[in-house]
Amino acid sequence: MKISYIAIVIGLAVQSALAVPKLQPRRTSILINPDAQPDLPSPQNARFTGVTPAIGGLNLNDIQGDILIGMKKKKELFFFFSITDAATFKSKLSSDIKPFITSTNQLLSSSTQPITAVNIAFSQAGLTALGVSDNLDDDAFTNGQFANAAKLGDAGTTNWVSGFAGTKIHGVFLLASDTVDNVDNELANLQNILGCSISEIHRLAGAARPGDQEGHEHFGYMDGISQPAIEGFTQNVSDGLGTVAPGELLVGETGDSLQSSRPSWATGGSFLVFRQLQQMVPEFNKFVANNALSIPGLSQQENEDLFGARLFGRWKSGAPIDLAPLRDDVDLAKNSSRNNNFTFNHPEIPKFTLASNQTNCPFSAHIRKTRPRADLGSDNTTHHHIMRAGIPYGPEVTDAEAYAQQSSTDPALERGLAFVAYQSNIAQGFEFMQEQWVNNANFIFGKPTPPGVDPIIGRVPGSAADTPRNVSGTDPLNPSKQFSLDVEFVVSRGGEYFFSPPISALSSVFAA
Repeated sequence: MKISYIAIVIGLAVQSALAVPKLQPRRTSILINPDAQPDLPSPQNARFTGVTPAIGGLNLNDIQGDILIGMKKKKELFFFFSITDAATFKSKLSSDIKPFITSTNQLLSSSTQPITAVNIAFSQAGLTALGVSDNLDDDAFTNGQFANAAKLGDAGTTNWVSGFAGTKIHGVFLLASDTVDNVDNELANLQNILGCSISEIHRLAGAARPGDQEGHEHFGYMDGISQPAIEGFTQNVSDGLGTVAPGELLVGETGDSLQSSRPSWATGGSFLVFRQLQQMVPEFNKFVANNALSIPGLSQQENEDLFGARLFGRWKSGAPIDLAPLRDDVDLAKNSSRNNNFTFNHPEIPKFTLASNQTNCPFSAHIRKTRPRADLGSDNTTHHHIMRAGIPYGPEVTDAEAYAQQSSTDPALERGLAFVAYQSNIAQGFEFMQEQWVNNANFIFGKPTPPGVDPIIGRVPGSAADTPRNVSGTDPLNPSKQFSLDVEFVVSRGGEYFFSPPISALSSVFAA
């Protein structure tokens, strides 16, 4: 009898330990912080961090941490699931899962970060499965990404991961930490709590690249520099472009164009766009080498690097070519108060005309296609902003791939970007940027020679995968020269649209 009693006590203790988030202080941060990327505000400087925000403020204790943090995680796992027992899931969500969900406030300091940060988001199919019938007033979210694949430019869905096809995914856990073991242990913990109430559909593990490539995506270019500065959160705005209203990213907040039609419980939530984007790195490197420019005074390698930089709009260091048009400037790249402080306009240069001059940066460059700045008058009045929070996935390029100048067909060697973008309106944010800017060969508008599609991620909707894509402006000596991209550097493997609710809703609306 005594042995049985002890066993019961031990069993309850183990179960209790599994159900309680680990709160011991960290010694290292979950987040990376490359010099080129903008700093997060300190806990002391982040505004409105109390439980009850000031009028017009942000409740950073109720906003899930991933939304405003950006591309700064060291390790991250995306676990996509379907709900098989809604009643059990709702009960566990309210009582056992909610304490694990990490707020923005918690992530701002390593001393308050959990061992593993956990966030959760739901698809429209997931809301329906949970009986949440409130209309969030976002048609793209309601329809799901699979229904919108063609207009996004995906060449069919044959390349899509099978789990993303249709509407079978109900939700996603986002788990971030500084080690793979931490992430895996926390996932096992969540799965133990939820038991048979969920079924795994797909998972994708991401990680910041090693060594001096930390913060760079797989093509080698520093990422996460050009993020919107948010009123009521971002401090020390120094890029000269001002801030955007929080409602462009957060549902129900000031600046949300549909604020009056959103359910009140959704305030502080955000729509999450997830895309698994495979990167064909050896093919990209080969293309750049084969199309090196011929600028006098530059070496062969410098001409090669310049061509790649003009495709992206930044050097691999992160320095913008608009400010460093011929050679990389590492000091500029590392200075986060300067490397985003440009508009593509140069009134200080005699006879420079913004509408026609692309000597410094092509109209087709990736960063210009996705954030036109002065090309549209004022960057802050476009109302087309997203917070990118993705992370690279997959291994580094192998020697065999580099030698063959071709990506391996081995699924274990697939690499790319787990693309994550947050916004309060998917049609106005991600979808607008992808359809009207990235995939639009005539944007930026009014040019005698069409700029062509974004050379990195652009594709004319409805075209086959092997359809050449025309691009111009890349050669500064002959900006009207067009060339054809007959290789896909980024292949969509599919994705889904989700809603990342405020933490308070998990025990009120989602568990009701």
